Formats: sequence, C-alpha cells, structure tokens
Amino acid sequence: MLSQEENELLTRTGPGTPCGELMRRYWQPAALAEELPIGGAPLPVRLFGEDLVLFRDEDGRPGLLGIHCSHRGADLSYGRLEDGGLRCIYHGWLYDVHGRCLEQPGEPTGSTFYERIRHPAYPCQEVGGIIYAYMGPGDPPQLPPYEFVHVPIEYRSNTKIFQDCNYLQGNEGNQDPSHLSFLHQQASDDPNSAQSLNARARSPIMEAEETDYGVRVYCVRNVGGGTNYVRVTNFILPNLSAVTGTADGYQSLWHVPIDDTHHWRYIMRFSRTRPMAQGSRVRGDAAELTADRHLVRGKANRYLQDRESMRTWSYCGLGADFLPHDTCATEGAGPIQDRTQEHLGYTDKGVIASRQRLLDAVRAVQAGEDAPASVRDPNVRWEPDVMARSDVLLPESVDWHNYWKTDAVRDQLATVTPG
Repeated sequence: MLSQEENELLTRTGPGTPCGELMRRYWQPAALAEELPIGGAPLPVRLFGEDLVLFRDEDGRPGLLGIHCSHRGADLSYGRLEDGGLRCIYHGWLYDVHGRCLEQPGEPTGSTFYERIRHPAYPCQEVGGIIYAYMGPGDPPQLPPYEFVHVPIEYRSNTKIFQDCNYLQGNEGNQDPSHLSFLHQQASDDPNSAQSLNARARSPIMEAEETDYGVRVYCVRNVGGGTNYVRVTNFILPNLSAVTGTADGYQSLWHVPIDDTHHWRYIMRFSRTRPMAQGSRVRGDAAELTADRHLVRGKANRYLQDRESMRTWSYCGLGADFLPHDTCATEGAGPIQDRTQEHLGYTDKGVIASRQRLLDAVRAVQAGEDAPASVRDPNVRWEPDVMARSDVLLPESVDWHNYWKTDAVRDQLATVTPG
C-alpha cells in the first residue's frame, strides 16, 4: 500500500502539483482530431485542472488557449474563427495559436496595447488522428515513437471514454493482468480461446521489470500439456499502457486527467500489416457510448448489471464489452482511491512496480532532473521493446522473457509503412 503522502503525490495533477509538473513535461492528448473538424466550432476542454479552448485557425492549425479572454474573462469557446485566429465575441480581441493578441479593435488608432498581451497558450501538434498538447516549461520534447502514430489511417482507430475517477485508478488496471481470470470471464466453447486459457490458470506467474520508458509486466499461465500462455503488457511513463487488442498490433490506453476526480480514457488501436475492417476498428464502441462519450452502462444505472447472466455466461454480469467491466472496477474505488487501505498481494507486482516507477519520475522532476522517457532525439525508436502480446502459447522450455525479441517479430515490425 502507499502512504497518504505518496497517494497524494501520484493522484494530484493540477497546476503546481508535483505529479502535475511531471505530466506537463510530456505531450498529452487534448482531443481526437475528429472532435475538431476544419471550420468547426472551438472546443472547450479541461486538462489537468485547467479550463482551456481548443480551436483551428483558418489554415487548419490547432491551438490551445486559456478559455477566459485576457480582457475581461469572457469564454473564448464562443469566439469567431477569423483573421488568422480566435476572436472574442465580447470586445473583438483576436488571438493566434501562440497566444499573441493580434487586434484590439476597440482601442484608439495607433495603440500598441495589443503587443503587450500574451494570452496563455500551449503548443499543439496533430499526429495519427490525435491532437496533442505540451503544457510544460521550455521547448517541447519529441513526440515519443509510439507505433500507433506511424501506421496509415486505415490501419488504426482512436476513441475516448469519460471516466468518473482519478486517472491512476484507470491506468493501474492495465498493469493487473490477473483480473482477466475473473472480471472479464465469459463462457466459451473453444478450449484454446483467451477466455478458456485465462480461466484454466487463475494463479499465474507474475514478473515486472523496469525499462527505459516504464515497466514491462509478464503474466504467465501454465495451461497444461507442457505449455505456457504468455501475456506481455507495458506501462509507459507517465500515464499510458500498451495492452493487447488487435491480431498483429496492440492497443494503447492513455488515461488523461481532466481534473483529480475525472479523466479521459483514450484508446488507440492499430494493426502493423493490414487495414482494420470497419467493424473491427470501432469494435462496438459507438454502441457502448452516449453522444458525449460517456458509457451507456454507467454508475447511475449500476452499469446495467444482469445478475441472471452471472449464472450462465458472464462472471461480472456487465455485458460482453470489457469497457464497462473495467470502469465499474476502477470507478468503484471512489473518486480518488485511498491506497492506504489496500492490501496488495503477489499478483499486484505490475501495479507495485509501476507505482514506484512513477514515484521515482515525480521525484526526479522535483529534484530538477529531466522527465524520464521524455524523448529529445528524433531518431530514437522504442519498438520492438514496447510490445503487447497475449496470443502466445509457448512450450515450457522456451524463455518467455525473450521470445518477443525474436527476428521474426523484428521482421514483422519492419513491414510497417509510415503514414
């Protein structure tokens, strides 16, 4: 368990907090690109406890500004998109994507007052269908070499879901593969399905090892016949994970704080070698979400739990999709989980290691060091080290620590076409 001080250190991400200062030193998702179409209305957003407005200028460039006009505090999300920026509808002050005030039409002719205004603004970039923002000090680092941003658009899909709890609860669920033997269990007639294999070995071997970018977690289930069922996941600093989810790729789950008690769970899925069929790309997400990206199965309706289905095919009774399962578990711990009251066991090795890695990163920034895994060299590559697998049945004689490093895997990665 964590001390109260440590729990506060990891869960508070607002301006001026130690974890908030760490998070701001990385590029973070601000929105799906589809939420901000060219010519579309400005989008009010809240990130790390700050109220902001995201907009595109007439050239399509995204900009992220403080939502309140520097003049008299009007809400800029109602502003006009014109003349190279975002114009406040109250008195016509005009801002560009860098926060420079371009015009103050109510001021006397010849006034240079506008030159002295620098509105809060954060750098943005649009890559792989996501608009990212850098909210930290100094020059931004490189966007890390995430695989999912380098594949063609038809090889990937992005979505996001509102979560009514602290970001850390959501992300820690990704470092806990043992729960697959319980929470997500559903009846299966296929003895070699993931469902059957996870159910067959509910007490797996668990290991966690530190990496340059975070933590790698191994979950190894002996499923009989001299065979191990191996799952590899990764925690990537500071607030995302690589987990399985596509046949020849994986999905990245990025838990972005809205404030200390709410966050967005971004889901980026990709395939390395072939386009994702439309049905596969959406995976039924739309059917599980309301128009404002809340789950249809939510806390207010007790996630529509069906107790009868628990008798016949579903361990948790929360439907077939995993999203409500995870959300029920993580939101159920409260707005901010009190980790001083938990009792961690053997299967929590991934959670423990990831917490320690994050604590070390927070303390490094507090000490004036660079944020760990903050990439400055544009030639850095992470694959194949960041690898999520769960479809591997290995003979017991095979070293499951290293199977994913084979030449075959490297060759598969080399077939990825940048896009």
